[in-house]
Amino acid sequence: MERRFEVRFQEIREEARVRPDTFKGIVERLGEFVEPFAASLIRIEQREHAREYVAGLLSDLNPKNTEMIAYLHDQDRQPLQKFIGQVKWDPRPLIGELARQVAAKLGEADGVLVFDPSGFAKQGHNSVGVARQWCGRLGKTDNCQVGIYMGYVSRKEHALVDFRLYLPKEWSRDKTRREKCSVPKGTKFRTRHELVLEMLDEHGATLPHAWITGDDEMGRPAEFRGKLRKRDEKYLLAVPANTLVRDLDAEPPPQTGSGRPRKVPFVRASKWVAAQPEEAWATLDVRDGEKGPIVVQVLKARVQTKLGRRNGPEETLVAFREVQRDGSFKHDYGMSNASSETPLAEFARVLCAEHRIEECLKRAKSEAGLANYEVRTWAGWHHHQTLSLMASWFLTREKMAGEKKIAEPNRFPSSENPCSVAV
Repeated sequence: MERRFEVRFQEIREEARVRPDTFKGIVERLGEFVEPFAASLIRIEQREHAREYVAGLLSDLNPKNTEMIAYLHDQDRQPLQKFIGQVKWDPRPLIGELARQVAAKLGEADGVLVFDPSGFAKQGHNSVGVARQWCGRLGKTDNCQVGIYMGYVSRKEHALVDFRLYLPKEWSRDKTRREKCSVPKGTKFRTRHELVLEMLDEHGATLPHAWITGDDEMGRPAEFRGKLRKRDEKYLLAVPANTLVRDLDAEPPPQTGSGRPRKVPFVRASKWVAAQPEEAWATLDVRDGEKGPIVVQVLKARVQTKLGRRNGPEETLVAFREVQRDGSFKHDYGMSNASSETPLAEFARVLCAEHRIEECLKRAKSEAGLANYEVRTWAGWHHHQTLSLMASWFLTREKMAGEKKIAEPNRFPSSENPCSVAV
C-alpha cells in the first residue's frame, strides 16, 4: 500500500474507533427516539410495544423475531406477536416521521433519492407476496418476497426512508391466498416502477434532492424514465448493456442515391462504448477503500434511445469502467436526462450514491433485523419493516453523534463526505 493510502487508511480507522462513553445513556436516548414515532399509536401498550420491539431489533438476539424479543423483556410472547401481526395500526404516520427526520438531519439541496429492490428468501408459499422471482440477495430466481426500498443519500450520511411490498401478478388472481394473508381489499397489482413513483410522489417534496438513481432494473424501461421527466425529476439510472443508443454527435453514414438522409444507426450501449478511444475516458477517484481510493473511468455522450417502436428523446449516456484484479474492466452504463454539459464528477457522485442503498440494506439486515421476521400477513410484514427502518435510523443517528464527538476542530469524519470525487 502506498504511503498516502496508508495514512488515509489509518485516519479512517481512527474515525471508526468507538469511545467508551459512546453508549452512555443509550437506553434513555432510545426511549426519547421512539416517542415521536409512537405518538401516532392510539393505545399506551402499543407505544410500549413499539419501543420494546425496536430495542429488540437493536439487540444481539438471534433470531430477532417477536418471540425472542418478548423473552428479552421477560414477557409473554402473545401480546407482542399480536401487536406485530394482528393489531390494526397504520405504519404510514411512522414512515412520515422518519422521512421528516431524515430530511432535517441529512437534507441537502443536491441530495440523491435511490430506489432498489431487495429479496428475502422464503420457504413455502404462505407468506404474503412470496413467489418464484428474481432474488438479488441470492443472485438467482428463487422463492422469495421482494421489497422495493427508497433511500436518501447526502454528503452527511445515508438512510432508508420507505418501502413497498411487491405483490406478484399471481397474487392478484388468487383471492384465497390474499384473504389468508389479510391483504387489504382493493389492493391491485402494481409494477415495481409504479411502487417507486408512489414513494417518490409521497416523499419527494419532503426530502430535498436533485437526483433520482437506481439499478438497471429501475432504469431499463424508457417509459419509466419518461414519467420521471414529466415530474421534472433529474435522473441517472443504470441501464443494461444491450440498451440501444444512437450517438447524436457521430457523423451519419455517407448518402447513397437521392433518398432521405441516412442516420447514425442504433447500436448496443456496450458496443458503442467498446468503440471509443482510450483518450475519451476520464479518471476519477470516487471514494475511499481499504487499499486506497476506488478509481473509475468515465465518459459521456449525447444519445437517443428507443421508446417502444418510436425514437425517444435526447438523453446522456454515461459509461463507467473499473479495473478488476485480473486487469479486465467491469462496465456500468447509465442513462440521464441531465445536460450533456454536466461534469463527469457530478455523474460519478450520483453513481456512488446509488451504491449507498446497498450499504443501507446491509446495515438494516445485519444490525436492525430487517430480514429477521417470521410473519406471514400483510400487516405483520409492513409493521416489522417500519420498525426495522426506525431501528436502522436510530443507529445512523448514534453513529453521527459519535463521529461528532471525536471529530477534531476543522476536520470532518469520512461519513461527512461519503461520495467525494477527485479528478
